[in-house]
Amino acid sequence: MQRIKKWIWPAVLIITVVAAFMIFSPFLQNKETQSEVKTISNMMKREPPVQKIRTIAINENQIFQGDLLLANNTYPIKQTSIKEDIVTLSSIEELGKQFGTSVDSISLSKEAGLEFSKMMDAAKKDGLVHFSVNSGFRDFEEQAKLYKEMGSSYALPPGYSEHNLGLSLDVGSTMMKMENAPEGKWMAENAWKYGFILRYPRDKTDITGIEYEPWHFRYVGLPHSALMKEKNIVLEEYIDYLKKEKSVMTTVGETDYYISYHPVSDTLEIVEPILSQYEVSGNNVDGVTVTRYR
Repeated sequence: MQRIKKWIWPAVLIITVVAAFMIFSPFLQNKETQSEVKTISNMMKREPPVQKIRTIAINENQIFQGDLLLANNTYPIKQTSIKEDIVTLSSIEELGKQFGTSVDSISLSKEAGLEFSKMMDAAKKDGLVHFSVNSGFRDFEEQAKLYKEMGSSYALPPGYSEHNLGLSLDVGSTMMKMENAPEGKWMAENAWKYGFILRYPRDKTDITGIEYEPWHFRYVGLPHSALMKEKNIVLEEYIDYLKKEKSVMTTVGETDYYISYHPVSDTLEIVEPILSQYEVSGNNVDGVTVTRYR
């Protein structure tokens, strides 16, 4: 009996140690393993972020409003297409200082006028100061009067002229013809940076239907002016380009842009907050261009 008792206590001790190891072994893992298990557990419990979706209904009226409207012999604008923020250039402080009373009777969309002011400031820094502004916004009544006085060879009927939108300026040089002037060459090269395009280039007359006008600049805004400059295309071609591509991505400076064309029957969904800032412009033809940016 004594011999049996001597073997019982060691056996009990061994059984106890083995049982304790089995029970507590999960808690003996290193901290790194425990951390991984905890992270995986949290990931499994975590719910996906909720995305806010904004729906934009595109209606027919939007075709005839915005900065990208085409105005030419085929597509006249409507009275409601005229920009609502028309101001005299002299009311824009920096332009008033530079041009004085000569721009008291010349008006433009304020949005475009502010960008024109930045452009004139940049030109001045480059040593170009001999600019003149000869024409800006004309309402339908003024356009009708001009058309009657000048005839079809020199003027367009009301609604067919870009000047009726409030987005175009005729800019000249006080030193020489704009075609040869340093001011004209500078604007042809740099206007896109401020949202303007040379609307009637020499090599595009068969597309625009208008003879070369080195003085006529039209505001379309960024990034559209940058794309048109890069691709050497005019507004008519740009509208066709967007319709064909459906969507275009580009970067100007530090801003990313996503441009998409939509026929009037479309409904557009925008997921926020990514690219949640947007602008909508009609093309005065058959649809709208949506420009999203961040």
